[in-house]
Amino acid sequence: MNDKVPFRLRASGITKSYGAVNALSDVNFELKAGEVMALLGENGAGKSTIVKVISGLIIPDQGEITIDGDVVQLNSVRASQEAGIAVVQQEFSTVGTMTVAENLVLGQNGAPAWWSPKKLKANAKEILARVGLEELDPSTPVDKLSVAEMQLLEIARVLAKDAKIIIFDEPTAALSDAEIVRVLEAVKRLASEGRSIIYVTHRLGEVFEIADRVTIFRNGRSQPAENVSDLTVDTVVAKMIGRELGHLYPERSGVHGEPVLEARALKVPGIRGEVNLTVRRGEILGLTGQLGSGTSELLKALAGTNDVLAGEVYLEGAPVDLRGRRRGIVTGIAYCSPDRKKDGIFAGLSIRRNLSSPWLRRVSSLGFVSGKQENDEALRGATNFALDVNRLNALVGNLSGGNQQKVALGKWVGIRPRVLLVEEPTRGVDVGARAEIYTQLRRLCDSGVGVVVVSSDTNEILGLSDTIATYYRGKQTTIKPATEWTEPALVREVMHRED
Repeated sequence: MNDKVPFRLRASGITKSYGAVNALSDVNFELKAGEVMALLGENGAGKSTIVKVISGLIIPDQGEITIDGDVVQLNSVRASQEAGIAVVQQEFSTVGTMTVAENLVLGQNGAPAWWSPKKLKANAKEILARVGLEELDPSTPVDKLSVAEMQLLEIARVLAKDAKIIIFDEPTAALSDAEIVRVLEAVKRLASEGRSIIYVTHRLGEVFEIADRVTIFRNGRSQPAENVSDLTVDTVVAKMIGRELGHLYPERSGVHGEPVLEARALKVPGIRGEVNLTVRRGEILGLTGQLGSGTSELLKALAGTNDVLAGEVYLEGAPVDLRGRRRGIVTGIAYCSPDRKKDGIFAGLSIRRNLSSPWLRRVSSLGFVSGKQENDEALRGATNFALDVNRLNALVGNLSGGNQQKVALGKWVGIRPRVLLVEEPTRGVDVGARAEIYTQLRRLCDSGVGVVVVSSDTNEILGLSDTIATYYRGKQTTIKPATEWTEPALVREVMHRED
């Protein structure tokens, strides 16, 4: 990136309010040609709002945007696209039943009404090669692709539109470490072609790998952009949250009691061979592997939402019947899924009602809910997860991603679980909220709750777990204390690479 290159995009004095809430206050943002600008901040800091302004989804109350020195009116998504701006969303926008080649021309402005099969394939081959998918058959249906391939296809669709400014919104949130490498290489390649990249992420390691500069948002205000070479992880975190974070991961107690949950010779769909696991009181058991390794299927089986083909599960020494999620909840097994928007929260309901949803019967009689009991217990749950107790009536759908995740986790604490199963506990969550979630998981563990965490983030598994079990292509490979692992060794184990 050349510092003498003029600004490709400049946003000046951008302000956006929703009633008394200032989502953006006098924001100034600059992007040079050919650079990767990382956009950082806690959930609710304003970065999502400025991205929506640039992409034409939100019209600001005040401010001016210029592209290549010319003032532009980005008052619609179409206007943003015509200005050369494209967005790679965290959620996929492809059509699963259509082929890769068909998806690449879907929605293209000025595209021919009809493509010959030969031309369609040739067009796809050229674009796919630019994102590292040159070996992919363009006639493959999209629903047959891996998650990483689908994310790269999203990038390829942006290339098909020949965008000069590309916004990446958490593009690696659902990917394993090995798959992330492919996406980051594609981002670097795009910047080397002279395209300007806005990269939104909560993974700070990625920032130091691919970004040229960083713009940090806090409380709806932007801070001046800084060169990545002048920053460290600690200084970035301090600027994001306005204070020193301290230790991200809480201290381990090192004291483990009797078994809380045991899986003996367990066989489940998606896992090759038998699984034997033990979770003890005072212990966090981490399960890790690449996407598709079987960790998700195993956790769902323990929760009662996936079939158990053979073997037994014991809870505090007694066998349990996990045929169905309701049985799991009744026996005290709580499960927090990785997709909070799909099945973790009720976006149209209040924080209070979300928190009480799994245990509402406990505060009900003859079909009537005791408002006082519900409020008192919801208040405790909100306090435990650092949620604003004055906003219990706020709709969860209006909260930041980090606060939504706290709600998705906090509601299960209310059932007073004996075991808590958590899949990808901090996906798409900022570093401040991560620390709060980790602290609460450790507190639950120390109180006697057995905690099992599935994560594809090896750093998270290493920092949070007491014991780590690894999985590779549907098979359990190794179980040993976290203190006996190093991150390079753990990465090699889940990727099965030899030195």
